[in-house]
Amino acid sequence: VQLQASGGGLVQAGESLRLSCAASRNIFSFNAMGWYRQAPGNQRELVAAITIAGTTGYADSVKGRFTISRDNAKNTVYLQMNSLKPEDTAVYYCNVEIRGSGYQYWGQGTQVTVSS
Repeated sequence: VQLQASGGGLVQAGESLRLSCAASRNIFSFNAMGWYRQAPGNQRELVAAITIAGTTGYADSVKGRFTISRDNAKNTVYLQMNSLKPEDTAVYYCNVEIRGSGYQYWGQGTQVTVSS
């Protein structure tokens, strides 16, 4: 499975970005798709995820600001990030879990930098 992430960039606090992750396989072959992030010196953390049933979940730090969604026809998952804060600065990674095996694949990461 190949995951192509895009949409990162440099923005000011309070602005928005939308990340996209296009998968090379039918989206319904995944248990879930998600976004993780890793800031320098920190562990990678789960930001948001969406299951095959469409259930979503978010880290407490992004609830109410970030929204995960998907386009089934495009095999793509999105992360809409609003009201960005400097502490959201990190490399964001797309992740999928394969149905049946539970194996996980990672995208290449996209840098999000939020200036104060």
